[in-house]
Amino acid sequence: MSYYGYVFIVDDDAVVLDSLRMQLEAAGYAVATFHGAEDFLEICTPDTHGCIILDVSMPDMDGPALQEELTRRGLNLPIIFLSGHGTIPLTVRTLKAGAMDFLTKPVKGAVLLSRVQEAMEQCSLLRKQAEASQSIASRLAMLTERENEVLKLAVAGHTSKEIAQRLGISYRTVEIHRAHVMQKTGASNMLELARITSNQESK
Repeated sequence: MSYYGYVFIVDDDAVVLDSLRMQLEAAGYAVATFHGAEDFLEICTPDTHGCIILDVSMPDMDGPALQEELTRRGLNLPIIFLSGHGTIPLTVRTLKAGAMDFLTKPVKGAVLLSRVQEAMEQCSLLRKQAEASQSIASRLAMLTERENEVLKLAVAGHTSKEIAQRLGISYRTVEIHRAHVMQKTGASNMLELARITSNQESK
């Protein structure tokens, strides 16, 4: 089964799972339910997209522990925590760790649906950003060693003449390399090229 664009509900209470699943499916969402954090981790991959409605208190691995494990694996899924007895320190901890919201059970249907919609929109944005980053990385990987050297010097503000002197090549050769760099990266000008390389270096 391919989990793409799902609302994942992770809760050890079967009644809560069924209630939330029916509510979300009635609103048009694809839903997958899990009785524990370990069950969810078994299906979760970098290609898993959607948001998580996550119970705080569960046996073996609780909600915050699952949040930490997902972060460790580099899996960035929006999380909405649900708790029957949330505390302020716990709420602050999970929100600082990147959770979208911390709601107290029983949660009103309209509130939950509103948060889920926001979470799914965030998921879509994160996916687009990841795809754009991957595309940029692929384009930069196409550059030759010499083109990379020219690229780094160019975005550092050096002119083609200065680059030619530094690399011991002709001005004409530098211009050819610069043209290839612009073509391969898809950048339309030096400002955009600098932004592309800066964004990639910050990953």
